[in-house]
Amino acid sequence: MNLEDVNNIYFIGIGGIGMSALARYFYANKKHVAGYDKTQTEVTDSLTELGVEVHFNDAIQNINLDFKNPEDTLVIYTPAIPKNHNELSYFKDNGFSVLKRSEVLGLITEHTFCLAVAGTHGKTTTTSILGHIMKVCNEPVTAFLGGISENYNSNLILNGAEVSVVEADEFDRSFLTLSPDLACITSMDADHLDIYGDASELKKTFEEFSKRIKPNGKLFVKNGLPLKGITYGIEDDSDYTIQNIKIENGAYVFDVKMPKTVLKNIQFNLPGRHNLSNALIALAMAVEYGCPHQQLAKALASYKGVKRRFTYHIKTEEFVFIDDYAHHPEEINAVYQAVREMYPDKDVLAIFQPHLYSRTKDFADAFAESLSQFDELMLLDIYPARELPIEGVTSSWLMNKIDNKNKQLVRKNEIINKIRQSSAKVILTIGAGDIGEEVKYIKKEFSIAS
Repeated sequence: MNLEDVNNIYFIGIGGIGMSALARYFYANKKHVAGYDKTQTEVTDSLTELGVEVHFNDAIQNINLDFKNPEDTLVIYTPAIPKNHNELSYFKDNGFSVLKRSEVLGLITEHTFCLAVAGTHGKTTTTSILGHIMKVCNEPVTAFLGGISENYNSNLILNGAEVSVVEADEFDRSFLTLSPDLACITSMDADHLDIYGDASELKKTFEEFSKRIKPNGKLFVKNGLPLKGITYGIEDDSDYTIQNIKIENGAYVFDVKMPKTVLKNIQFNLPGRHNLSNALIALAMAVEYGCPHQQLAKALASYKGVKRRFTYHIKTEEFVFIDDYAHHPEEINAVYQAVREMYPDKDVLAIFQPHLYSRTKDFADAFAESLSQFDELMLLDIYPARELPIEGVTSSWLMNKIDNKNKQLVRKNEIINKIRQSSAKVILTIGAGDIGEEVKYIKKEFSIAS
């Protein structure tokens, strides 16, 4: 399919973070864009402010007539949409071109120099760092992000069309539609077992992705992963490694040993060793692409982060409120490490919303271990997303596995009062569901108090 020949682009699930980045891309390229989502959010509001038509009821009559011509309309959907969706069925039954988001991303990027970031953790932050530093180096880049960049207040970075930076998403094997020039794999921890069945099948799919790299392309792998490529790591013998780490004025300062040289006194403002690792691989990919070293160092220092990735909403001596998207035990461990490194002497209250019944079931013991580390814990009901309940898999069931004397089940409308009753001075909201919608209420309430 030639995307140049299509004038109308219709999205089913337009409010998804990856979907909305594509919607912004096509809108910026003068296409007529509209779509459906089941929930109105800040993301959908930002699209309507642009001029994109969005509705929230699954009804064929809500589709603008301009998008009912199969000759001139491309329909893009997310795999999270149920198969019995009325609008999706209408388009499939009436001869429209209907593609998954990942397939369209493959079409957009196939004629570009493509840098792809894969891995079960770290994709969004790494992609946004890479997109940011390449834009600062004035490369002709379009970056599709899985989160809202704090630098650009957007999940799309537009600075040209010759180079693309993308998240290579393992969910639903989506990343197998890509053919990158440079790619990295940040991690291969078991996840999405509702799709893969077991960890070995997930590993095989990452191996398959590594073979999608174009001839003469390069693969970067986190040191220790069972794949061959350019290695990166922290304080080890990798091809690219971070050394001499210091914390100065709340920021990391470190050296980067590269195959041919050493970059000294690099500054990076995001807390957590996992974010140091993300910054390192973004830097390594940009170096191998050909960005100038000293410009990259300045770009890293100006990087502000991604919304809902260890995002500070209140930061005073008396009270700290941080929000994070972590929804896997390893991600929760990374958040704990970061907050403990930054606030070693303060009690930390974590408010966690589990995401998906299947993930909660598959990793219950690991979730229990990671959540037991916090000084206090509040657990919300499981956010179902695309799933139906699994018998016996509830937040109460998970709570019984957690070894923490200061734990309790709470409802969303109880959060603020429960925080008031806590003596903790560092508050974390964690999860990939709709817990992010509670952030503005917590921030408003405790900004006044602090």
